[in-house]
Amino acid sequence: EPGMEAEAQELPPGCGGEGGSAAAGSSPEGEGRREPAQASVSNGGDAAGGKELVELKVIWNKNKYDVKFCLDSTGAELKQKIHSLTGLPPAMQKVMFKGLLPEEKTLREIKVTNGAKIMVVGSTINDVLAVNTPKEAAQQEVKAEENKKEPLCRQKQHRKVLDKGKPDDVMPSVKGVQERLPTVPLSGMYNKSGGKVRLTFKLEQDQLWIGTKERTEKLPMGSIKNVVSEPIEGHEDYHMMAFQLGPTEASYYWVYWVPTQYVDAIKDTVLGKWQYF
Repeated sequence: EPGMEAEAQELPPGCGGEGGSAAAGSSPEGEGRREPAQASVSNGGDAAGGKELVELKVIWNKNKYDVKFCLDSTGAELKQKIHSLTGLPPAMQKVMFKGLLPEEKTLREIKVTNGAKIMVVGSTINDVLAVNTPKEAAQQEVKAEENKKEPLCRQKQHRKVLDKGKPDDVMPSVKGVQERLPTVPLSGMYNKSGGKVRLTFKLEQDQLWIGTKERTEKLPMGSIKNVVSEPIEGHEDYHMMAFQLGPTEASYYWVYWVPTQYVDAIKDTVLGKWQYF
């Protein structure tokens, strides 16, 4: 219809509408007035243009947003919508729906239903700038100290654990490959005292759970100041890794026999990908 072309250009790719409402028809000068188009429904029906919408509850930083979004839009497009709502750049968003939201798949493909809760974790650029400098300084100090010393795996405090050998139930490693974190906890590893330890990444709560036979420590990701790792000599497909929980080396929590394919994913998850930009 006349007057509709400009409005159609504003709609998101692959969708007849976004945000819960369809554009109303506008009359060019000289034509009679029309009744506004009805708002798109989100209860499983079709929106304008025959595209199906769902109602989502987007939750970020104790804020809740009610959003109507196209089922055939991708996770990447949903991140753009979240950016418009929260100011969080897509690269700084951790979006969870039954695990980390895949950017390349549509909401329909991952079986998002009406009323689904979408959890978002991330910091705005202002938040990042406020904490980035101290964290970078801490990382540089740690690297400088590491360069002064012999390889970690040769130090006496680590040798007493590594000399026990590889745990019988250690997870398989894949050398030369980087993988996303698995949906199950990382297990079959040792801590500094030689006891078994497992790592569980609770993305929806932005927490790292460090579990032993005795107890489980629940650590906010933001409280972890740095993550260091080093391949184990003679077993380079496994790493020893430390989480810095305080200002000094005494605060390091060491984990041994971490499969190499998960090392980068652990650092990205704990520190945030923005640390590497």
